[in-house]
Amino acid sequence: MKTLANAEDRQEIVQRLGAITPASQRRWGKMTVAEMVCHMNDAFRVSMGEKPAKPIGNWFTRSVFKWAGLWFPAKWPQGVKTVPECDPRLDGTPPGEIESDLSEFRELLDRFTSQPRGYKLQAHPMFGEMTEKEWIGWGYLHIDHHLRQFGA
Repeated sequence: MKTLANAEDRQEIVQRLGAITPASQRRWGKMTVAEMVCHMNDAFRVSMGEKPAKPIGNWFTRSVFKWAGLWFPAKWPQGVKTVPECDPRLDGTPPGEIESDLSEFRELLDRFTSQPRGYKLQAHPMFGEMTEKEWIGWGYLHIDHHLRQFGA
């Protein structure tokens, strides 16, 4: 399984990110490419405790859905709604200039994967408490999902 703990997998993400442009068209969903970048930035902020998000999980999402999402060898499903705090059309960060938002993404990715950590990993709004291994795997899967959404 690919993970952000692996330098080669992180480099792959950065290279794929380079294929994203303001003209990138979504293959599914409602977000624009600029909104997607802000969504990923907010998700990093939530994980690092820099942006609060209300928990929306229940027993099923914290057990079965979490296990399937993190460990089952399949692509994530399309159309799963995010928490309002990570939705740029609701309480999330609205897009600014995309190059600035992409630069912020790279900086957040570096902080999220840095060792030793300068922050404490928080509970995931849907999956609940997660180990460092789960968080770092989630990071790769989440970014991969959205890069595929825009053909990168």
